[in-house]
Order: sequence, then C-alpha cells, then structure tokens
Amino acid sequence: MRALGVGGPSVDTVLTNPNTRPGLSLDGQVHVVGGDHEVEISYVALSLVTRVEVESGGGEHDSLVEFHKVSVSGAFRLAPGARHSIPFSFPVPWETPVTDVYGHRLPGMTMGLRTELAVAKAVDKSDLDAVHVHPLPAQERILDAFTRLGFRFVTADLERGHLRGVPQTLPFYQEIEFRPSGPYARGINEVEVTFVAGPTHLDVVLEFDKRGGWLSPGHDAYGHFRVAHVDADRTDWDAVVEGWVRQASERYSALRTSHGHGYPYHQGHGHRGYGAGAVVAGAAAGVLGGMLLGEALEEMAEGFGDFGDVGE
Repeated sequence: MRALGVGGPSVDTVLTNPNTRPGLSLDGQVHVVGGDHEVEISYVALSLVTRVEVESGGGEHDSLVEFHKVSVSGAFRLAPGARHSIPFSFPVPWETPVTDVYGHRLPGMTMGLRTELAVAKAVDKSDLDAVHVHPLPAQERILDAFTRLGFRFVTADLERGHLRGVPQTLPFYQEIEFRPSGPYARGINEVEVTFVAGPTHLDVVLEFDKRGGWLSPGHDAYGHFRVAHVDADRTDWDAVVEGWVRQASERYSALRTSHGHGYPYHQGHGHRGYGAGAVVAGAAAGVLGGMLLGEALEEMAEGFGDFGDVGE
C-alpha cells in the first residue's frame, strides 16, 4: 500500500517539445521525487497511447491502446524526498498516425506519451502528456491536393486491424475522411485516405464510396500506391490525386495499375492499386493547399470546440 500510495514517490515527465513527426523522436526528462520512505524503483518506461475504434459484438467502441513502449531506466534506489531525473529520446514509429495538420488538431484524434513507474509489484501509469504528430512531407502534399480539388475534410479515426497487402506493424490504421464538392460529388460520397509510412517510402490506400445510379447500386473502389519520401517535393500531386479521383468517378471497377513512373504494383484491400504522376515543382501549390486545409480545420475547431486531448 505504501509503494505508490500516500507517501510514495511521484513522477512527472516534461517534454522538450510535444510536436513531432513519424520517424523522429520525442525528447525530454522524467522527474521522479521520493516520498516519505525509501523505495526501490524497478524500472521507468514510456509508451505512446491513442484511442482506437474496435468492433465487437456487432457494435463499436473506443479503446485506449498502448502501441509503442520503451524502457528509459532500470532499477535504482530512491531515498525519501530525493529527486532523480532521467533524460530520454523516445523514437516515434514511422506508422504513428497523424494528429495535427497546419497547427490544428484533427477531429477524432488523440495521442499521449504515458509514463510508467514500477515500485515493487505496483505500477503507476498516471502521468500522461499530450503529443502532437504532424504529417510527413508526402502526407502533407497529398492532403493538400485533395483540398485543392474541392474535397472537404470531415474527420479522422483509427480502426483496429490490418490492410491486406500493405506492410503494416501496428495493430491499427488511420482513416482520414474527405467529402467531395463540385463535379466529383455526383459520383463519390466520400473518400478515406490511409497512410502507412516506412523509413524510405509511404504506402497510400484510398477507399472511394461511390454513388449508385438508376441501374446500378453504390459500391466501393480502392487504390493502393507507393511513393518514395525523396519524391515528395518533386511530384505534381494535384495531377496524381486528380487521376485517382477521376478513375474512381468514371469506372465501376477498382482503380487500375500504372507503372509509368516506377511505382511498383501492390495489393491494397485485395484490389489493384494505381500509381502515376508528372515530376514538376510544386512548392507554391503546396503552400496554397496548406492555407486551405488550415482554414478548414480552423473552422471545424470553432464548431467542435475542445477535441479532448489525452490526459484531460
């Protein structure tokens, strides 16, 4: 009862910067302060946690999932009232979902860094710090392109499970939902964008919910393609994304595959993928798309209010 109860040690984690990107790190220090009696600390660990949508019993519910854990200290003895600081550099997995775009939290997304302090057989997981994961350049350019094409961001969530044919290590994947306007609204209800990043490339899975016609029911169309991180700033993403959307609007089959620019064929959700794109400078277009997406998220923030960061 004395291990982590009244008079036991306390822990506080301070991040140097809570903002990061997939593949980078979170740096800071864990401060442990002794209580009114000497204790033996077994270990101190940090983990990333987020809320994931889980299907069970014919329904859905949110579950707080720990998906990456790192030990930052082994055993040490802590005297009464003593202070012990542990510096750390916590690696952020490449597949970590995006939570913030252009300074705005995506509605539906939460992420936190949890500190675990073990004393004897008691474990304290009470310290939880909000973390902001910003997109990689390629992710950002693709989101920009959807916005410039008239697609409106709706929400984002995490689904438990694995995408077939995609090299995925985490037990869930992120879906970022857009709804079309203008000419695309006649053929598409919505599109869900999923990113699965790795050290050298980014897999993108697109799921289009297509409207039905007088003689045909609505259905889904899928696309899966891969882009190297080094190509993020030298690809005309407007042209690439418009090609995917046009094919989904015009065809009743899954998106076709193109090998025109070196993107290999892969399976996504059991359907064929599509990869293409002219290589041109797109810096100015990226700035414009960022402004549009940022404004859209700001408007949503005003409508949704507080999105409820982890730990509040």
